[in-house]
Amino acid sequence: MSNASLNELTAEPQSENRKTSVLSPRQLETSQRVVILYARIALGAAFLSAVADRFGFWGKYGGWGNFATFTLYTGQVNSFMPRFLIPFLAWAATIAETSCGILLILGLWLRWVSLASAILLFLFATAMAISLGVKAPLDYSVFSASAAAALLWLHALKQNRK
Repeated sequence: MSNASLNELTAEPQSENRKTSVLSPRQLETSQRVVILYARIALGAAFLSAVADRFGFWGKYGGWGNFATFTLYTGQVNSFMPRFLIPFLAWAATIAETSCGILLILGLWLRWVSLASAILLFLFATAMAISLGVKAPLDYSVFSASAAAALLWLHALKQNRK
């Protein structure tokens, strides 16, 4: 079969080629707002869920269950850091995650909070990769969450320029 006849078989009808978008501009704008809200709530809830777990709020369904266990985990993830810094890092992460979680859900200071979230998640993922291997942050989608926060940041930048 020649390339020309193969192209004819796989070509879409002319009317389909002229369509530029499945959604109207208004539907696209509404969809964008919904997806941005979804990303904000998903990231914010993930931060707050992790914080709730380290204080035992998830009960038997939690992973750490208490702050002491979370501090030990912080030491494992930051195995390259001096031991005396681990409690500080555990509290700093807790404060940062609580703040970012609440502010993302509320949609306040979105440009700065989404950037901080992207950086925080990237640092977590990098520390996990260094100490536990690259599989750990990939399995827990930490790089993906960081990328989602970075996309929120880009969206917020775009909105501020309008």
